[in-house]
Amino acid sequence: MTATVAAKGPVPALDRKIVAIGVVVVLGAIMSIIDATAVNVATRTLAEDFGASITSVQWVLTGYMLGLAGVIPITGWATERFGARRVWVSALLLFLAGSALCGFAWSMPSLITFRVLQGLGGGMIIPVAQTILAQAAGPQRMGRVMGFIGTPMLLGSVAGPIVGGLIISTAGWRWIFFANLPLGVVAVVAALRLLPRSPSRPARLDVRGLVLLCGGVTAFVYGTTEAGRPGALDAPRTWIILGTAAVLIGLYVLHARTRQALIDISLFRSRAFAAAAVTNVVVAVALFGVLVLLPLYWQVVRGHGPLATGLLLVPQAVGAAVAMPLAGRLTDRLGAGIVVPTGIMLGLLGTAAYTQIHADTSPVLLAAALFVIGLGLGATIMPSMAAAYQALPGPLIPRATSAINTLQRMGASVGTTALAVILQREITDRSPDLAGSALAPLPDEARIHIAPLLADAFGHAFWIALVIGALAVVPALLLPRHR
Repeated sequence: MTATVAAKGPVPALDRKIVAIGVVVVLGAIMSIIDATAVNVATRTLAEDFGASITSVQWVLTGYMLGLAGVIPITGWATERFGARRVWVSALLLFLAGSALCGFAWSMPSLITFRVLQGLGGGMIIPVAQTILAQAAGPQRMGRVMGFIGTPMLLGSVAGPIVGGLIISTAGWRWIFFANLPLGVVAVVAALRLLPRSPSRPARLDVRGLVLLCGGVTAFVYGTTEAGRPGALDAPRTWIILGTAAVLIGLYVLHARTRQALIDISLFRSRAFAAAAVTNVVVAVALFGVLVLLPLYWQVVRGHGPLATGLLLVPQAVGAAVAMPLAGRLTDRLGAGIVVPTGIMLGLLGTAAYTQIHADTSPVLLAAALFVIGLGLGATIMPSMAAAYQALPGPLIPRATSAINTLQRMGASVGTTALAVILQREITDRSPDLAGSALAPLPDEARIHIAPLLADAFGHAFWIALVIGALAVVPALLLPRHR
C-alpha cells in the first residue's frame, strides 16, 4: 500500500546558499503571517474607532481572506511566466502598499478595500516562498528546508495575537499595519541582493480557467465564511453562494482535463503527490477547526483577554518548534510515510485531552496537551508538503504549489466554519438563551454560572475535530517511504 523509495547515497547538507534563501523568504512570510493574525484581535477596537458594527468590522478579516484566496491559483502561472524572484518582490511590494494604505484608512469601506489589496499580495507570498525553496533545495533536502522555514512561520502565527494586543494597547491599531513597512523594506532589499535570478519562460495565461477557478475559490471562501455566522445556514443566500462555487470549480475541473490549465490536475496522477495533497487538506480542516476552538475556550469559558489567550497558546508553537527540525531530517532519511502518520497520532493524542475539557481543567494539563498537539503539527504539515514536492520534477513545482495552497485554503475555510457552527449549536442546545450570541463576551457573573455547560459544548466540538484529524491517517499511510 505504501510507496517505497530506495535511498541513494548520503543526504546532502544544507549549504550557506540554501540557508540564505531560507532567511530571505522567512522575512517576508513571517511579516504576512503576523499581520494576518494580529488584526484578528483588533476587531472590537476598530468597531469603536469607526463607530461600526461588528458585522461590518468582520469584513476587514473577510476582505483579506477573499483577496488571499482569489490570487493563490494564479501564482504558479505567474512564477513560470515572470520568474519566482520577480513575483516574490512584486508580492512584497503589493503587500506593503496595502499595509500603508490600511494604516491611513479614513473609513470602514476604505479599510476593507485596502485589506483586499493587502490580501492579494499576502496570498502570493507563501506559495512563491515555497516554490523558491523547493527549487533551490532539490528533493533530497526538501524535508529539512520545509522544517527550517516552518518553525519561524508557525511561531509568527502564535506571536500575531500577542503582538497585536501589545500594539493596540500602546500605539493604536494603525501601527499593526505601519509596523510591516520597515520589515518589508528589509525583506525586499534582501530578496534583491540574495535571491538568485530565476528563469522565466513563455506561458499562456488560461483566462477561462482563471475566471472559473479564482471565481470558484473566492466564492467558496466567502460562502463558508458567511456560513459560520449565526443563522446563516438557514438562509438561501448562503447556499446560493456555495452552490455557485461548486458549479464554477466543477466547470474548471472539466475545463482542465483537456488542456494546460491554470492548475494542472494531471499532477494528481502521482500517488505520492495526491496522498500529500489529501493529507494536507484533511489536516488543514482539523487544524484550523482546532485553532478556532482553542482561543474561544480561554475567552468564552475562562474569561481571558486576547493577550492572555495568545500567551496560553504558546505551548503549541514550542512543540512545533521542537518537532519541525527533527521531522525534516527524518523525512529526508526515512520518508514522509513514516514521519507524517506519527505526527498525526501525536496531534490526535493531544486533541483527545481537550475532548475531556471542563470549566476548571488545570491550565498545566491543557498546556501539556497543547505542546503534544504542536509536536504533531511539526511532524505533519511541512513533511507532507515536502513529500508532495519530492514526487515532482522541478518545472512542475510552481503549479503544484498553487494546487496545494489552494486546497489548503479551502480546507482551512471548511474547518473554521464547520467547528464554529458546531460549537454555536452545541452551546445553543445547552443554553437556548444564548442563541444567536453563543460566542459573544459575557459578564463574569453570567459566564461563571454557565461555564460548565459551555465547557461541555467545547468538549463535544473537540470530539468532531478529533474525528476529522483521524481521517488524515488514511492518505498519510500512502505517502512514500525510503528504505
